[in-house]
Amino acid sequence: MNPDSKSRWRWLAANILPHEPALRAWLRRKQDLPIEADDLVQEAYATLASLNTVDHIHNPKAYLFQTAHSIALQQLRRDRVVSIVAIADVDELHLSIDTPGPEQQAASRQELRRVVEAIDSLPPQCGEVFRLRKVEGLSQREVAGHMGLAESTVEKHMGRAIRTLMDLFGRGGKPASRASRTDTDSNDEYEQRTRDQ
Repeated sequence: MNPDSKSRWRWLAANILPHEPALRAWLRRKQDLPIEADDLVQEAYATLASLNTVDHIHNPKAYLFQTAHSIALQQLRRDRVVSIVAIADVDELHLSIDTPGPEQQAASRQELRRVVEAIDSLPPQCGEVFRLRKVEGLSQREVAGHMGLAESTVEKHMGRAIRTLMDLFGRGGKPASRASRTDTDSNDEYEQRTRDQ
């Protein structure tokens, strides 16, 4: 190990390693990481160890966190590209793929229409939260910021949307009869009527 490497490892041990617990705590709060926290920490260390110089780093903790964030973003981009590349590779190999017949395609389109109609039937904010979370792939925090809502409100809207959709598709897409609605349904209707007045 050359002298520069030894001094680099000493610098990492003195300036970066003490911030690992804070980094791990920060990563635990991140819900949609595209890479395991342990792998992300190791990647960050490897990136910092491979730098030619550390003279430009004035705030080691911030630099460590930014490095981890950048690695997560790169992984997310790579995951999206890989899926596109994988599809292109299949086409290049001329593999025979079982293409669904016209009946299956029609049934799939009809099922998709039912899903879209079900989502559209949700209360406006509830439907928007569901679309942003499940269709656009935004995090709960991003949805809250985008819609100007508290994260707890976003969570409640998601729960309601999922319950409603599960109930709807559990009955084959038909609305519940008045006699089979739960007390929760009655409360929701009461709250809606109260808001409308």
